[in-house]
Amino acid sequence: MTDPILEVRDLHVRFPVRRNLLGRTTVENHAVSGVDLALAPGETMALVGESGCGKTTLGSTIVGAQRATSGEVVYDGLSLTAMSERRRAPYRRQIRMVFQDPFSSLNPRFTLRQIIGDPLIATGEARGSELEDRIAEMMRRVGLSPDYMDRYPHAFSGGQRQRVNIARALIVNPRLVVADEPVSALDVSVRAQILNLLRELQAELGLTYLFISHDLSVVENLADRVAVMYFGRIVELADTASLYERPRHPYTEALMSAVPIPDPALKGRGGRILLPDELPDPADPPPGCAFARRCRHAEAGRCDTGEIPLERDAAADPLTGRAVRCVRRDELDLQGIAVTPS
Repeated sequence: MTDPILEVRDLHVRFPVRRNLLGRTTVENHAVSGVDLALAPGETMALVGESGCGKTTLGSTIVGAQRATSGEVVYDGLSLTAMSERRRAPYRRQIRMVFQDPFSSLNPRFTLRQIIGDPLIATGEARGSELEDRIAEMMRRVGLSPDYMDRYPHAFSGGQRQRVNIARALIVNPRLVVADEPVSALDVSVRAQILNLLRELQAELGLTYLFISHDLSVVENLADRVAVMYFGRIVELADTASLYERPRHPYTEALMSAVPIPDPALKGRGGRILLPDELPDPADPPPGCAFARRCRHAEAGRCDTGEIPLERDAAADPLTGRAVRCVRRDELDLQGIAVTPS
């Protein structure tokens, strides 16, 4: 078994929403609750779920932008959450983030030279002509002409700005990239170009990706494995082909029903599953399965009581084995779709 490059162990992230007169927290929002993940070097794991499910909080905690309440983020065998900010600083170069919005994530007062080169200057890795050469080389790699180096972000399209974002993340030669909805703000035609670029860079540079998305149709040809997140928890984890062909959690099936099917012969099969809008209160998590109130397969007295663990298949490899958080996982015959060949 390959040693994982990243492990997330029983990670919890909570935010205070109410304090008493003494300043002590009395009510907290549970953004991430007991997440366990492991990524193998060179793989792409997709983290999918609705807005507000905790995906971005989890990604931000992995890169160190958000502090964990408890649990561990282990990178290359070392616990980053146990380190001080000073000791963790060198690892920030090895774990980088590509942000969702290519418009607001770039400082409009900086040129591309300043934006892309800033991480090198901040870490003291390059100066002068070496800095110039590395910026130019990275711009070529992401499909931008070095002639644009002294232009400002407003001169570029959304797709070009996202290429700048990617260049800024990769300029310090990271090993792991957390991509937070990197194509959600782009036109459909541009999305394909950025996804192809990410594939090419992964093959060329040996990158590992945690790709965050709310849309299963975006990740089906990019991800090796998919982790489905709901209400701060992982509810299903599987290799991409198995998950798309036969989901085993009702929430995964509902997300899958929204994926467009290009084959006209299969259109209309199963139909879209519309979920009720009744969401749990993150400050007061319900007992049992948090999805039970919206699930058409839920059974009273069984799904809404007690702690429901993330159960792995027997003798499953933690890096490749399937895991499901559902008491009816072996009873339900849920509808999936075939993965389109890339």
